[in-house]
Amino acid sequence: MTGPDELMPGEQPQRRSKKPPPAPEMPSGWRSSRRGSRARRNAERAIKAHEVKTKASGAARTAKRAARNTAYLTGMGIGALVLSVLLLWVAAVAINGIARWNAQRIAEIESSAESQQALARDNLLVIAVTEGKATGFLAMRVVPDQEQVFGIAIPDAAFMEIPGQGFERIGDSFAGGPETSLAAVTNFFTLPFETYLTVESELYQAALTGQDVRGLFVDPLDTNLSAEDTERWSSAIAEIPVANVALVPMPVKPLNVGSQSYFEPQREEIADLIEAWWGVAIDAEDRVTRVIVYNGSGVPGIAGQASQVLIRSGFRVVDTKNADSFDYTETQIIVESGDPADGERAREALGVGTVVEQPSEQQVADIIIIIGSDFEPPEPTDG
Repeated sequence: MTGPDELMPGEQPQRRSKKPPPAPEMPSGWRSSRRGSRARRNAERAIKAHEVKTKASGAARTAKRAARNTAYLTGMGIGALVLSVLLLWVAAVAINGIARWNAQRIAEIESSAESQQALARDNLLVIAVTEGKATGFLAMRVVPDQEQVFGIAIPDAAFMEIPGQGFERIGDSFAGGPETSLAAVTNFFTLPFETYLTVESELYQAALTGQDVRGLFVDPLDTNLSAEDTERWSSAIAEIPVANVALVPMPVKPLNVGSQSYFEPQREEIADLIEAWWGVAIDAEDRVTRVIVYNGSGVPGIAGQASQVLIRSGFRVVDTKNADSFDYTETQIIVESGDPADGERAREALGVGTVVEQPSEQQVADIIIIIGSDFEPPEPTDG
């Protein structure tokens, strides 16, 4: 037996509904006819109190319902806002990741051997020479299908990074041979120059003054162009109207250091020329991997030779110097920023080396390379 308030097994408790109490009624009988009777007055006060309480209860329920709806709508709004921000953040991360991947892919394609060779095919470095010394350089591009010739004339006193020599006058690079001059110009413009032509300074000046490069191929002093390439260049230039030849001096700023005069290249203006004539943004982020090369083997000139190899492979050498010692037997390739794959690419270019990832906050270079005694520079070859 269970009591009246006890539950049978499995029986759910009944939820009691909270209904408002019924409104009081006026008293009946002979007392209700008396306007001032106590019972009537009590009943009237009770009815008024009930009405007030009912209205207050209704207002409270209405306010509670409005607050609940407002809270619900506010919560929904905040949730939608958070979801929108989250979706935007995910989309931004995805887009940024795709952009970085695409930029890296473009950089890899541009720095590949095939792309470098394709770009170098139409590039030629003309070197003006007097008594064995360089007096000027013309970084030239020929575009046969557009019948145009572009060229930037570099004064011999322009200050540039010369692989193995540091920042020197570009004219001094010729003391190391035309290959060193090719590497210096390639490194500065981040454009591949693999072929050169040396001519008398008078012939060089005549070409610049007359905006006519046809005479440069008549009787050159030296070149690494093959006979086939020389014929190709001569034929292409012969078909190009002189009016379509644009040879301009490289934008520079004069500098006097003691009794020496130098020219500081104006990189922003030069970048505009390179982008207009070669279609390449030379200062674009992630386009070129910057490298510092250290001589860790003690062999004179080895850092410069390694730099030339790296430059021909699409790297930009920003400095060359001696290492802390000359006892390195194995070349070290230290990737401090950028893609670790660039370290592997540097190792493939050099043919030796151990790649190590060592993140750093320095902004000068992406990779530090210490040349060890295991590196053997390639034999020079003709173009």
